[in-house]
Amino acid sequence: MTKDGDGKREKHWSEWSDDEKKRAQYDYRAKNIITSALFIDKFFRISQCKSSKEMWDTLQVTHEGTSDVKKYRKHNLIREHELLRMNHGESISDFQKRFTHLINHLVDLGRKFEEEELNLKVLQCLDRSWKEKVTAIEESKDLTSLTLATLFGKLKEHEQKLHIFEENEQQDKKGK
Repeated sequence: MTKDGDGKREKHWSEWSDDEKKRAQYDYRAKNIITSALFIDKFFRISQCKSSKEMWDTLQVTHEGTSDVKKYRKHNLIREHELLRMNHGESISDFQKRFTHLINHLVDLGRKFEEEELNLKVLQCLDRSWKEKVTAIEESKDLTSLTLATLFGKLKEHEQKLHIFEENEQQDKKGK
């Protein structure tokens, strides 16, 4: 913008400096990249934005919310994490999905976890039917070096063994 006798007027592109032309070109590219990555309904939210920065800020608030919304969401996720328990009849795979989904959201909001903390949380979330396996894992494994994937792998293996035992018991009952 340059000041005119009447007030403000936009500079004609022929009056731009080399630096202004370069910045405008970068902004144009950024706007093209942003708009090409959006579905039409999202595009309409930003179509009136004047700069790529304005587009980005609009999308960020739309998807992530304001800082107050982020704090509130983080608070709710932390509470959900604290209260998390494996549901009765839920498979380890389903629980793993739910647990990982929750942890990923918390990490996205800036929460950091140590491997041991995650492992302990998983073991604490399991219901009473897992008591013997939890005790065995706690006594035999160093929870700081055990990866979450390995822990869930061991739990899935145990779950499969339990299903085999249950099937055998049902077969024995049918045979009697």
